[in-house]
Amino acid sequence: MQEIEAKFYVRDLKKIGTCLQDLEARLIQPRVLEMNIRFDLPDGGLRSEGRVLRLRQDTETRLTYKGAGKNEQGVVNRTEIEFTVEDFNKAKNFLEALGYQKLLQYNKYRTTYELEHCHIMLDELPYGNFVEIEGENIAAIHSMANKLELDMQAAVSASYSALFEKVRRTLGLTFTDLTFANFKKIKVYPEHLQVQPADDF
Repeated sequence: MQEIEAKFYVRDLKKIGTCLQDLEARLIQPRVLEMNIRFDLPDGGLRSEGRVLRLRQDTETRLTYKGAGKNEQGVVNRTEIEFTVEDFNKAKNFLEALGYQKLLQYNKYRTTYELEHCHIMLDELPYGNFVEIEGENIAAIHSMANKLELDMQAAVSASYSALFEKVRRTLGLTFTDLTFANFKKIKVYPEHLQVQPADDF
């Protein structure tokens, strides 16, 4: 029940996909739209402690808890408990009945590959493109990043919702959901996210 991963902001996601195909990575989930809702207690206790409670819907519905993360050499290690649930709306109503409140909704497109015991996720978010690498340990993730020509020094430890908050503050945005519709006419640059492209070196 451990999630060990590194996340990278990239300028050219298509190039990463081509590289994975050249390396004969196995496509385990074609591009799919995810709808995520993050929940918190009324006092914001989960977020303040770096913990996550998330309901996600793509090809199935999953409920996820993540503990506070520990960053070591650009790789974040945290407890993760995840399981599928039968009905998205019932799960949402269940959490709300327990007193949890929606913190934000965020959408992304994700394509998932597997290579050398690592999962590589190509994520398209309303404010930019990212690569996530999940592996068994730090060495495996560093090795995969090297194969994909990604700079570990540019690894991003912040969550997608935390990056959203940076963009909201920087650009003075008033909406609270990270959706493609909200960002339709907004151009976001790396400096707004306070990240460095990992494919620029």
